[in-house]
Amino acid sequence: MSEILTITLNPCLDLSAATPQVSAGPKLRLQDPREEPGGGGINVARAIAALGGQATAAAALGGVTGARVMKLLEPSGVTVARFRIESETRQSLAVTEEETAAQYRFVMPGPLWSGDLAAAFLTRVREESQRIGAGAVVVLSGSQPQGVPDDFAQELARQVAPSRLIVDTSGSALSYLVAHPDPQQPLFALRMDLRESEALAGRALDTVSDSLDFAQSLVRGGVAQVVILARGAEGSVLASKTLRLHCAPPDVSVASKVGAGDSFTGGFALALAQGADLAEALRMGTAAASAAVMTPGSALCRAEDVARLSADCPIHTLP
Repeated sequence: MSEILTITLNPCLDLSAATPQVSAGPKLRLQDPREEPGGGGINVARAIAALGGQATAAAALGGVTGARVMKLLEPSGVTVARFRIESETRQSLAVTEEETAAQYRFVMPGPLWSGDLAAAFLTRVREESQRIGAGAVVVLSGSQPQGVPDDFAQELARQVAPSRLIVDTSGSALSYLVAHPDPQQPLFALRMDLRESEALAGRALDTVSDSLDFAQSLVRGGVAQVVILARGAEGSVLASKTLRLHCAPPDVSVASKVGAGDSFTGGFALALAQGADLAEALRMGTAAASAAVMTPGSALCRAEDVARLSADCPIHTLP
């Protein structure tokens, strides 16, 4: 099995709770508060650990909140390669309205980085990737803090080669990846959700085939060897130069959608590290995402749910 390294530039302390009704004005008394370590790469590593795998999480953590994130990670089975920063790690809050089951998510922006800090973090990640070996699966997941160059992911791909780099990011960093591909060193895999893919495509992607067409256009443009687009309740599609796959999820009871994307990426990365082909990795990722929406707050997938749901995640090859 290959080693797995996840990278979190903008980790956070995830807080979640419930209240009977959300309305402006009165104090809203929250119930059942939870706190969990968060941020894309950290969540991916936690999902991998929950599924029986092992990952090292390289994360930029600072202040009292960063120390709390470290403490919460201790029982998770995740090995943390901490990159210390002076600024306080951010927090996020997810509040579920019990009356309607609607979920309200509030996310702080995180610290401002300098170019020197980004360069130092990149050096640390390169050292970690060299330590765990060239055959690693490396996952860059989550938002980038202000000040981190938009080409960070592409520079990371060059630094960790020949490891397989999976990227799941957002905002200007994602836009840059698509607008400025590096055909000489494309990412191994790029994942995005439906809203992000439609924004980049500049049009609605109404059907599975629409998403596959757009994904394959990114592959042919040199952005990544594999592009994965989520389609919400319709599951996810995966395209390479020669593959066009769709994996449909089973019907499950939705408790919270928080963590579904990170659980997908964790399941997908773990399957690849275990030697699975792209179709089976897509199936495991889809099952993990489905399992994650069954858990409350910002909790991630559970191994027993993923094992049970995998058989109900059919893979379809499309023309």
